[in-house]
Amino acid sequence: QVQLVESGGGLVQPGGSLRLSCAASESQVNFDTMGWYRQAPGKQRELVATLTSGVTTNYADSVKGRFTISRDNAKNTVTLQMNSLKPEDTAVYYCYAEQYIVTYWGQGTQVTVSS
Repeated sequence: QVQLVESGGGLVQPGGSLRLSCAASESQVNFDTMGWYRQAPGKQRELVATLTSGVTTNYADSVKGRFTISRDNAKNTVTLQMNSLKPEDTAVYYCYAEQYIVTYWGQGTQVTVSS
């Protein structure tokens, strides 16, 4: 069973930066897609960013130009660099990965943007 382990969440002031990381428990697994979703209290979980086949990116309109997703295929990790953070970015961020029709989810890490 593959597990996704997230790290890097925390409290940051508006305009600040955070970097989230997600590592798969099995480095030999080749995922087709890895990415990040987020969910704020009382809201639906929404896509933040995905990276497919190592080169194709997809970002939510609300984070374009501020967030950057990247992968290290050798280590089977995915990173989300978040810059110019806004209070509305506050949410639990979830790592996810896909292999064929199987989807894996991380446990979630809290990101709070507040002054």
